[in-house]
Amino acid sequence: QVQLVESGGGLVQAGGSLRLSCVASGTIYRTYDMAWFRQAPGKQRELVSRITRDGMTNYADSVKGRFTISRDNTKSAVYLQMNSLRPEDTAVYYCNANVQHSWNLRAGIYWGQGTQVTVSS
Repeated sequence: QVQLVESGGGLVQAGGSLRLSCVASGTIYRTYDMAWFRQAPGKQRELVSRITRDGMTNYADSVKGRFTISRDNTKSAVYLQMNSLRPEDTAVYYCNANVQHSWNLRAGIYWGQGTQVTVSS
């Protein structure tokens, strides 16, 4: 059993910054890809950013240059630094991680509960 605990969401004014954190806990041998998704009302869930265990990253076009994803493998954690926030960034942000429980077991996908990010104009 793995839990992803998120923190850092909240209300911020346009142009401001927030830093989201997600820490995996439970039976963890190794974490592989970790990512942040978001879902705004009336819209489909979309990938915001993904980072591999080796540090390769990708970003949605809408956040390139503003958001930065990073990770700490020793803590099984992933972070999302969000700068120059816009009202259209308002959404529930979800942490996602591919977690291996033991060296001899396959990895599985886990989701956080979601954290609300609201950007006011």
